[in-house]
Amino acid sequence: MQEFDYDLFVIGAGSGGVRAARIAAQYGARVAIAEEYRVGGTCVIRGCVPKKLFTYAAHYSEDFEDAAGYGWTVGETSFDWSTLIANKDREIDRLNGIYIANLEKAGVEIFDTRASLRDRHSVRLVKEQRHVTAKTILIATGGTPNFDGTIEGIEHTISSNEAFHLDKLPKSIVIAGGGYIALEFACIFNGLGVDTTVIYRGEKVLRGFDDDVRDLVQKTMIDNGITVDLGDVFTSIEKTETGLIGQTKKGRTMNAEQIMFAIGRSPHTDGLGLANVGIELNGKGAIKVDEYSRTSIDNIFAVGDVTDRVNLTPVAIREGHAFADNEFGGKDVIVDHAEIATAVFTTPEIGTVGLSEEEAVAKFASVDVYKSSFRPMKSILPGRDDKMLMKLIVDADTDRVLGCHIVGPASGEMSQLVGIAVKMKATKADFDATMAVHPTAAEELVTMREPTTRHRRDG
Repeated sequence: MQEFDYDLFVIGAGSGGVRAARIAAQYGARVAIAEEYRVGGTCVIRGCVPKKLFTYAAHYSEDFEDAAGYGWTVGETSFDWSTLIANKDREIDRLNGIYIANLEKAGVEIFDTRASLRDRHSVRLVKEQRHVTAKTILIATGGTPNFDGTIEGIEHTISSNEAFHLDKLPKSIVIAGGGYIALEFACIFNGLGVDTTVIYRGEKVLRGFDDDVRDLVQKTMIDNGITVDLGDVFTSIEKTETGLIGQTKKGRTMNAEQIMFAIGRSPHTDGLGLANVGIELNGKGAIKVDEYSRTSIDNIFAVGDVTDRVNLTPVAIREGHAFADNEFGGKDVIVDHAEIATAVFTTPEIGTVGLSEEEAVAKFASVDVYKSSFRPMKSILPGRDDKMLMKLIVDADTDRVLGCHIVGPASGEMSQLVGIAVKMKATKADFDATMAVHPTAAEELVTMREPTTRHRRDG
């Protein structure tokens, strides 16, 4: 008779949890997974995937305008929000079905319920009002949007979750926050014709990104008609018959049909019963783990945003796969969280990997910066004045490329490929020796010869 019902029980069927469950099952483990909402998690159901679809939709406004520069005559155009929502929902349903089918094909048992820890080897299935046992437990519950509970009327606002399911497209929206989620949605709504404002407590948007990237994106957003109010926050929000009225710390009054908060996300640990087994959390409420994703309880692990290491979907997938390899595949895999390429789907788009100029100067004694700014070729005939940025950060002592930052069309696609070179510790000489692909924007990465800035630290 088996000592436990399962070899592995996974709480949370997002990208990291699903990958861990599938790989563990393929190694022969008896696996079950519980999800209280929908299989697929934040990225697939209410994050990266629907957001990218919305981004495509928003870009058509520019595409119709630009067509004239290439000889096309475009007649009267209109946008229907309900059609976008319906088509998006259909695609999300399809992906949700694929995730479920892949789990079932691997032999994973799926529980459509919230789950919490009862003790170190048992899990309570809330909807079924019973518990099951497992030798190993993995927590992969992701994160949840933050709201400022001190603000009177905060209950009238929405997060990115609700933005995907609005009954109608608002005529106006104010988005609180200056990170990538806030700015992506600002660009989406602006592209769809919504009067859009961003309010952010900082002096410049996109904290943590390279300063040149931040400056260009902020300027372009403003040039595209988005109002950006910096150094300010909401103090109260009132609901009226026509929408919302927000008061700010600086005494501004903001009227909008919708107010959206995108001020970050917190690890989703509430109600998991972590205290029942003594799992340690850090100061941000994230589950503490070691390099093998093991918590303070040796048979309980955690991966993805609930650990607050690097909060990106591909990272959660890699962590989940590594966990399964280690615990059920007899391997020894440690996930390297350095030099992770990422994209931000603002307008203009951002692709980045490695250190920013500011980070590099703080860590290295000699840093050379190669930078090129130009109009994308596609923008010339339509007469657009938008700029594209290519930037390489190089350790002048070793010639190693420490970082690459791109702003403009297809930046995300480029950053994935440049990420390979940076991860392999390619040198500037390696970039220089690579033949350019012409005519492309990416050729700038291998044709910049002289540094635009040289940083040298005395001593």
